Amino acid sequence: MMLDEGARSSLLRFRQNLEQDIKPAYLMDHMISDGVLSGEEEERISEWPSRKEQAASLLELLLKKDNSAFISFYNALVKEAYYDLANLLHAALPGDTPNSSNSTSDVQIVLSAGGVPQRPVVFVSRPELINKIREKLYHLRQDTGWVTVFGMAGSGKSVLVAEAVRDQRLIEECFPGGIHWLSIGQLDKANLLVKIQALCFRLEQSLDSQSLQRPPTSLDEAKERLRFLVLRRYPRSLLILDDIWDSTVLKSFDIHCRILLSTRNRSLTDSVSGAKHEVEVESGLDDNKALEIIALYTRNALECLPEEARSIVRECKGSPLVVSLIGALLKEKPDRWSYYLRQLQQKQFKRIRKSSSYDYDALDQAMAASIEVLPDEHRELYRDLAVLEPDIKIPAKVLSILWDLEPEEVEDILEEFVNKSLLFVDSHRKPALYYLHDLQLDFLVEQNRAQLENLHTKVVRQYQQHYSETPPTSGDEECLYWIRFLTYHMAKANLSQELYSLMFSLDWITHKAQILGPAHLLNDFVEYGSILDKKNSNVRSHFQEFLSLNGHQLEQRPFPDVVQLALSQPQASEVYRQALQRAQERARSGKLYFDWLNKSSVESLSRLVIHPHQGSVYAACFSQDGTKIASCGASKTLKVFRSTSGEKLTEIQAHDDEVLCCAFSPDDRLLATCSSDRKVKVWNAERGMLLRVFEVEHEEQVNHCQFTNTRRRLLLATCSNDSFLNVKLWNLNKPTSQNTMFGHFEPVNHCCFSPDDAYLSTSSNDGTVKIFEVSSANEWKTINVREWCAEAGEEVPVKCSTWTGDGKRVVCAVRSAVLVMDVETSQMLLEIRTGRLSMVQYCDACPTSNLLAIAFSNYAVELWDLADNKKMADCSGHLSWVQRVQFSPDGSQLLSCADDQTVRLWQTDKVHTTSAVRLKRDSDAFFDSGEDGQFFVSAADNCNRLQVRAGRAGSLLFQSEEMASRIRCTCFCSKPLAVAFGTEDGTVEILAIPSGKVLATLLGHTKTVLHCQFLHAGQTLITSSEDTTINVWKWQSHECLVLRGHKEQVRCFSLLSPAETRMLSCSFDGTVKVWELESGEELQHIEAHRGAILSCHVSPDGRFFATTSADKIAKVWWHSESWQCVHVLCGHQDCVRSCRFSCDGRRLATGDDGGEIRLWSVTEGTLLKICSRDGKDGLDSLHGGWVTDLHFSPDDSLLVSTGGYVKWWDVDKGEALQTFYPTGSALKKVHVSPDFSTFVTIDNIGILYVLQRVV
Repeated sequence: MMLDEGARSSLLRFRQNLEQDIKPAYLMDHMISDGVLSGEEEERISEWPSRKEQAASLLELLLKKDNSAFISFYNALVKEAYYDLANLLHAALPGDTPNSSNSTSDVQIVLSAGGVPQRPVVFVSRPELINKIREKLYHLRQDTGWVTVFGMAGSGKSVLVAEAVRDQRLIEECFPGGIHWLSIGQLDKANLLVKIQALCFRLEQSLDSQSLQRPPTSLDEAKERLRFLVLRRYPRSLLILDDIWDSTVLKSFDIHCRILLSTRNRSLTDSVSGAKHEVEVESGLDDNKALEIIALYTRNALECLPEEARSIVRECKGSPLVVSLIGALLKEKPDRWSYYLRQLQQKQFKRIRKSSSYDYDALDQAMAASIEVLPDEHRELYRDLAVLEPDIKIPAKVLSILWDLEPEEVEDILEEFVNKSLLFVDSHRKPALYYLHDLQLDFLVEQNRAQLENLHTKVVRQYQQHYSETPPTSGDEECLYWIRFLTYHMAKANLSQELYSLMFSLDWITHKAQILGPAHLLNDFVEYGSILDKKNSNVRSHFQEFLSLNGHQLEQRPFPDVVQLALSQPQASEVYRQALQRAQERARSGKLYFDWLNKSSVESLSRLVIHPHQGSVYAACFSQDGTKIASCGASKTLKVFRSTSGEKLTEIQAHDDEVLCCAFSPDDRLLATCSSDRKVKVWNAERGMLLRVFEVEHEEQVNHCQFTNTRRRLLLATCSNDSFLNVKLWNLNKPTSQNTMFGHFEPVNHCCFSPDDAYLSTSSNDGTVKIFEVSSANEWKTINVREWCAEAGEEVPVKCSTWTGDGKRVVCAVRSAVLVMDVETSQMLLEIRTGRLSMVQYCDACPTSNLLAIAFSNYAVELWDLADNKKMADCSGHLSWVQRVQFSPDGSQLLSCADDQTVRLWQTDKVHTTSAVRLKRDSDAFFDSGEDGQFFVSAADNCNRLQVRAGRAGSLLFQSEEMASRIRCTCFCSKPLAVAFGTEDGTVEILAIPSGKVLATLLGHTKTVLHCQFLHAGQTLITSSEDTTINVWKWQSHECLVLRGHKEQVRCFSLLSPAETRMLSCSFDGTVKVWELESGEELQHIEAHRGAILSCHVSPDGRFFATTSADKIAKVWWHSESWQCVHVLCGHQDCVRSCRFSCDGRRLATGDDGGEIRLWSVTEGTLLKICSRDGKDGLDSLHGGWVTDLHFSPDDSLLVSTGGYVKWWDVDKGEALQTFYPTGSALKKVHVSPDFSTFVTIDNIGILYVLQRVV
């Protein structure tokens, strides 16, 4: 019988996973026993030299066998505990397998796939508690909710939770979507993000390859990804959160799903929404259960235990951990009952710090006794485990480096520790991971406190010795441990110099960001900032600024060149100094790097940085007069500062839990706060006195509060996570709310009064913004934001909504986009897609201009012009997720606050006045062939003046008067040195350089001038226009020859001969015309394309020209008696926007709107290479936008292209060599010096970039 197609497909699909992990020798033993594999076949497979080659050979053999071999292979995987791999093949098991219905095997596979821990080596059931947990879990059969298992440390909560879900009926009836276990412990936000990323990856990996996405980059994004996976892909699944310490952690899992959690604090779920059930675990085992554990360890019947056993149990105080430690000792030394009893009774090991909630003396004695029986050398090794971070699992290979032993020897030692209950092992992972119970770690730390610094030093020295050349790069668990925790060990070892050298190194930043992403790097600078400042606070701020500005780039794949990113830093920065040194070193071996020469011309908007709180800053706001700032956050405090200096004016211990929002009243006399503790409070802003508490009506956390904008009628609005009564209006003179707004049935994240206070907008997880009349509290209208999102049918929570200054538009933050909605019609007017791969946390519209501030989860703040739908500026500096932004009442300043414990102030009035950042992209450049290498750039500015800038610094040479009509094109004349420009009203002017004197004003076109070019040594100027004509000007005499014939606008033309006597023109009408310039005669009319022609270029020898079109086709034309199409180049999937011949005329490069670049043979018309295949991200085009311009180097070895950024390519290989990321995007042109060393371009923000190759 042949192998079923499903089984065959499953083997092929998961072949790589299987080859990576399985040990064929172990599996083949089972398969030989089943009679599906012969000894001869086993020998043939075993002849392969490596394990991976043996695995590949076994799988190749399986594909040739029948169903029984596949079933035997599957069962072998289960028996050898490859549960994750078995789970991958489970669905493909042939239907006639007798094992497929084996309930025990099925349960084990489900639990193993979800990461549920196995039973301990010695296990005693506690049926009463297990049944209680199961009873509560049955409450989650139909509805979502929380089951909390709480009890003291060491009471066996995790084992009970794991055992409770080890039940076939429970899984089938309540959680057919699976069981998913996540160990939490004491985590900061960066490490919590890593945990959720791993869970999301595990869930996506079990689906299909199309489901795999880039890891979420913020907790908000991770929460939304998890929400989608659990509710859509794994409905009716159970998420188990083990060892929760902090209520803030739970908020990341408050996604309306089924959750079982273990904790020491029964009140943690007060901060989340949904049905809640509890099971309390008594402080310890009863005597009989404890005796049963000892009996199992010592292999005695209960009735045969000596009389000391009961006394030992009493001294253990019922702790399963302590009982297991003593049991393991007695297993090794069964004649020491009295000795270990005396050890427990004498209590000679006293803890330095006591816990009020649990008596640890018994644990101390048991731990001390267990360590005492270890061999001397192993006792020292066990002591080394005191350096581990809590709740961190470690592979044996790390300890192999620490102890300088062979991995196999280390595994034997660790097995001894496990057998003595001194260590735990997670054998689901391959390789196995080892960890300490937090009580065991606590004991080790206390007993070795005086030696901790030396122990951490040992870790660092062993790492340095082992990785003396380069850091680990494998990406396995051992590599991840070192990259993640090396800085921690250095800080704990007080190795300040090593920490400085590591963290102030671009090599380390590159390495850590590439493996772990930027979140851990940024967290390191926050965590160890005080240590780094002792060395050099300026250098620390340089690196922080660099990471803040480029954090979103460091999340991209392919991974960017960090040295190239760092070359954009200010010249005084240590980051730039290191980058330039690295670039110069690597340039000697041919590597490409480009220095941004004129970066100093871009002015920073940053004005002030305040560090108000220990912990995340969730909200900050200006007073109405703009002189004060209030902030609040995770520290539970409210603080008020001067906005000019950051001087602290007031500090209030405001709430019992995190303070989520604060707001000034319109007269600045009052401050309101709201919190996770479900209370709303009103304070005297001057004296910090509590005036009013509203604590009854909201039953869940209160997310936002805001006063009315005017003093006419003072009201306070609040919104919460309540499922029904979630929006309220408060009159401060009344003890209860004045009104409740009805309509949302899911949490409301934000509320905002209209500028005239007539309406209140509310933003909810239900995907809507509702607008209520304030006077009546009635719903006026609903804006269904979900309808306007691409993710139709999915949950689309609206984070916030803000009114524009005219009160006619509401701006909503939704996932990674911002939507501008018309209040009257509820229609979407504008969608801002920022291009950042992160969540929009908040947005605020400037009350006095068209500016919109957007806060991102990936450390960034952007300023956008709502009128032009254009990004105006970046505000970089935060080191963690930005929570909120707000403009000052006069619009001149912006504040932002973030999880990095800072509030930052920005001068937004600079955005309107700084000409250096407001050039238009229609530009030209002239490179002087003289020895000094001088060059000039011309472009219009935001005031519609033509600017001419000169040299490496891009300094202003002159600017024209403000023009009445918008400037749309410009070009240089070398002799005399002059510049021409064309405007939207059809006027063409020529100005002298450097005086700016008007040399000529040419009137002839009736519509926008689109393109202009000098020829005949500057005597002739050619212009083309939207009016369908081309004008040939003898500009000094104002003579004009008009070329007519095209039916639509003419955007491009090119000279056909070196003598500059003939020209071709291309039009949006799809035609090409060939002209005699002297007479204006049309020599040839060509119907070239079905769509608009977007670009044309003539080969250097004039024998060929190429055209590209919106019809997704490029064509090559050749001249014999007339121009004929010789090649039709198909394959682009989008409009072909640009083309360029190589300098030798043998190749043609074409670029399209999808970011793809193709290289063609001109003579053969065949495709040579496709560039940009490995794109940045699924959310981005391959080039960050349209490919708008292309240039070959003089030797044709390199190609430069522009799109969303500038890229340089190896022409022969079609591979990207370097990328320059501008602050903005949508580059139109790149001007290239003759020697291919200098590149000039302008982005859509208006920033000029003069880039020079580093040599």
